[in-house]
Amino acid sequence: MTTKELKETANIIRQDIIEMLIEAGSGHSAGPLGMVDVFTALYFGDVVKYDPKKPDWEKRDRVILSNAHICPVWYATLARAGYFPVSELKTLRKLHSRLQGHPDRNKFPYVETSGGSLGQGLSIACGMAYAFSKLDKADVQKNWVWCLTSDGEHDEGQMWEAAMFAGKERLFNLTQIIDRNNIQIDGFTEDVMPLEPLKEKYEAFGWHVLDVDGHNIEEIIEAAKYSQKIFEKPTLIIAHTIPGYGVDFMEWKYEWH
Repeated sequence: MTTKELKETANIIRQDIIEMLIEAGSGHSAGPLGMVDVFTALYFGDVVKYDPKKPDWEKRDRVILSNAHICPVWYATLARAGYFPVSELKTLRKLHSRLQGHPDRNKFPYVETSGGSLGQGLSIACGMAYAFSKLDKADVQKNWVWCLTSDGEHDEGQMWEAAMFAGKERLFNLTQIIDRNNIQIDGFTEDVMPLEPLKEKYEAFGWHVLDVDGHNIEEIIEAAKYSQKIFEKPTLIIAHTIPGYGVDFMEWKYEWH
């Protein structure tokens, strides 16, 4: 896709999210809207390796969404990528729907794991990356692991245990992308539990760290592809985003979490 086409796709996904949430009458808004450009970059910028016609393709990349409550953006992205009908998006959070408020792999097989409790996704991603690095040494890029996390869930100790493990094991085939929107459900991150200096903390744990504008699709694509050229350590991409991006009365307001 061209840059123009990528931006148009991102706008379509944002519209999908708003329509889904209105139809459901509930759900998270700030996070999904803020991460649209990241998901667009990954799935439509020739970054993540996938095949919607063969969702269990052995050579597919693994995408783990740790902050699973922002799943409306993932659902909309997967629908636009051809995994399932776009019309199904309107069933978000409805009884018997495959598209619940947190992904359920038992009902929705197009995701790698079920999600819910914050802080667990990075550990899962580490396990996958560790297994692939041990089993596929002859083909180190056969399966890349992409883990999307939130800044607020870094209040969980498990996040830092996983970060230490990834650094110690030099999980080069793991790229973590943090949604650095500076909010969580009850306030701004630096008021609730300060994270800074975030970059230096991860570097101390043995990660290669990149900072990007989370709304610059070309910059996100460049950083994601560059992360696959780092073969001695895991990579963290800190994506600086605006919560509620694209809806002026939602932007920067943690109340729209």
